[in-house]
Amino acid sequence: MLNLFYASGTSAMAPHILLQASGLPFTIEKVNLDQKTWANGDYNRINEKSYVPTLQTSPNTYLTECAVILEVIDSLADNQYAFNYGTDAYWQLRTWVNYIATELHKNFISPFRKGNWLPNTDESKQLVWQRVAPRLKFVEAHFAGPWLLGQKFTFADPYLFVMTNWMKRLDYPLAQFPKLAIFDAQMRQLQSVSEVLQIEGAPHSLTDK
Repeated sequence: MLNLFYASGTSAMAPHILLQASGLPFTIEKVNLDQKTWANGDYNRINEKSYVPTLQTSPNTYLTECAVILEVIDSLADNQYAFNYGTDAYWQLRTWVNYIATELHKNFISPFRKGNWLPNTDESKQLVWQRVAPRLKFVEAHFAGPWLLGQKFTFADPYLFVMTNWMKRLDYPLAQFPKLAIFDAQMRQLQSVSEVLQIEGAPHSLTDK
């Protein structure tokens, strides 16, 4: 049984969506990132990095980092959401997932904020937008459609959806990126996405300090 540690609306939503779509048996554990706790106590004993997601794959095995967790889930789901290992398409998928992790995800979670894990002041929102906008422009220019890498839904798509979902939460101009706007709407029509949004509820937000 897989066990996903998550906080609502964070990058953990990506593996949550993939698990929901895969049909794999799994459970979820909600983490309080303010207090670094979960139902059974100190979350730092589960993941000393103090963030989510964490995927428990056995009684003593805990995996971290969203990009890795997504690929692990795909491997357990008989590679439904990837391309054959070693092919050009496979390496393109890996390239995109790493781009999302390092160029988009990390720049949304920047030091330009007040307490909150996403920017929540006018200044911090502007500074983060300056970082993510050119990177989103790159994704838009190379977006194959209907999914990021073309006709096949891959484990990159839930991760990219987290980014477009954050854009909406921050009132960033998604309309400037018509392909990504269509992608975001298409993702929301998937049963796995609508179920996860309902399960997770209101997005987590760290207390301002």
